[in-house]
Amino acid sequence: MSEKESEKRRRMRSIAIAWALVGLAALFFVVTLVRLGANVGNRAL
Repeated sequence: MSEKESEKRRRMRSIAIAWALVGLAALFFVVTLVRLGANVGNRAL
């Protein structure tokens, strides 16, 4: 395996990990919104 090929694989793996982290953050955000539900609008400011 050439150095160029291994660098490309490493970059692709890094991009995949980054997308997984973004997806996980989005999932936590959505779950938080769903769990709070309608109470978000009813809180005192």
